[in-house]
Amino acid sequence: MQWETVIGLEIHAQLATKSKIFSGASTAYGAEPNTQACAVDLGLPGVLPVLNKEVVRMAVKFGLAIDAEITPRSVFARKNYFYPDLPKGYQTSQMDHPIVGVGRLDIVLEDGTTKRIGVTRAHLEEDAGKSLHEDFQGMTGIDLNRAGTPLLEIVSEPELSSAYEAVAYMKKLHTLVRYLEICDGNMQEGSFRCDANVSVRPVGQQALGTRAEVKNLNSFRFIERAINHEVERQIDILEGGGNIIQETRLYDSDKDETRSMRSKEEANDYRYFPCPDLLPVVVEPSYLDEVAKTLPELPDIKKARFIDDIGLKTDAADVLVSSRELADYFEVVLKTSGAEAKICANWVIVELSGALNKNSQNITSSPVSAELLGGLVKRIADNTISGKIAKQVFAAMWDGEGDADSIIEAKDLKQNTDSGAIEAVIDEIIANNPNQAEELRGGKDKMMGFFVGQVMKATQGKANPAQVNQMLKNKIFG
Repeated sequence: MQWETVIGLEIHAQLATKSKIFSGASTAYGAEPNTQACAVDLGLPGVLPVLNKEVVRMAVKFGLAIDAEITPRSVFARKNYFYPDLPKGYQTSQMDHPIVGVGRLDIVLEDGTTKRIGVTRAHLEEDAGKSLHEDFQGMTGIDLNRAGTPLLEIVSEPELSSAYEAVAYMKKLHTLVRYLEICDGNMQEGSFRCDANVSVRPVGQQALGTRAEVKNLNSFRFIERAINHEVERQIDILEGGGNIIQETRLYDSDKDETRSMRSKEEANDYRYFPCPDLLPVVVEPSYLDEVAKTLPELPDIKKARFIDDIGLKTDAADVLVSSRELADYFEVVLKTSGAEAKICANWVIVELSGALNKNSQNITSSPVSAELLGGLVKRIADNTISGKIAKQVFAAMWDGEGDADSIIEAKDLKQNTDSGAIEAVIDEIIANNPNQAEELRGGKDKMMGFFVGQVMKATQGKANPAQVNQMLKNKIFG
């Protein structure tokens, strides 16, 4: 039997506020356990929550970016369940009236086509604490620092058909929330994580199969592996005559398998009811207009501009817009250098990114600023130095030896464009290699590389390669 996969994702993006959603406690990562949980977070008697207005602004900003409906009057509810790291016995969330309604997100498939994925909703809620198992023999420790941290839960329609599509969708959202500056996207710290609802059904069947929810996936690689494993598991069960149980499962990355955690609860199991301590959130049209004015140029629009207006290839544009910081860096290089977009993109994507990866650094901590790199590319474009010498200059810039001009001057790296001097070198090399010259005249084109290499060696790499090529052709072929 032929099977098709149906996937829906629930992505939790931690909002980049300094304080929690209903209290003034800090959201900073890495504090000692239980040092950032105040009386409101712990639900102590007599305390009342106060909504952080920044979380509303960030949620609305996200909704506008995905062309979603913004609910004029959204309501917080209490989601009741017992777990050791949930001190209040309920989670304050949104159920029937989320702040962000139906929206959309476009992803690019493996064949280059675009697929539109529906976003069902995005709602605000508070995070729970964290259970710690590794450091306690036979016991569990509870760290409540995360309790009350603001989350935006983004729920997709079940319209993803493979692990590849799921990863593409999650990467697109990851890029978007960082562009909007509403989430830092740090998956290692739990700022951006995913639950995947996975089911399979016979090809052509309209009804959805029974789904399993794989919880707390915090890397793109794990998401892909977990979904692929879960699809295989479900198909094996169905083809063996069994039935899929609706349940919550965990992914074990060490064993590359999912395992059962608990039977899947339904919404009514949580006994949702409106929170009596929080007023409805009313979003006026004037507020929407105000937030809309703060939206940056979004990734898809920036990509189209890079391709249509600047002339980049799609692959290069994809890499550059994957990070707002990288795209901004590229545009400064382009403006500073005045060079063609292609050479600017190549230096940012290949040389700079390669050095950053080698040294385990990111674009924001680069020792070579965009202005410095732009100055280097400018000297390549105006033929002051060759591309090969430019790599030597870049290494010196990386080590903090100054800007391109000062390094070129100090190391005497300026390209030699004196045609008379270059011609004399070419004449000597041709005279010393008559057999190779005859081979080149006879059609052995690879010998041109030999001669260019000899000239560059003789001039210590300072001759202009394009000039050398042309002069060699004139000398050899008349």
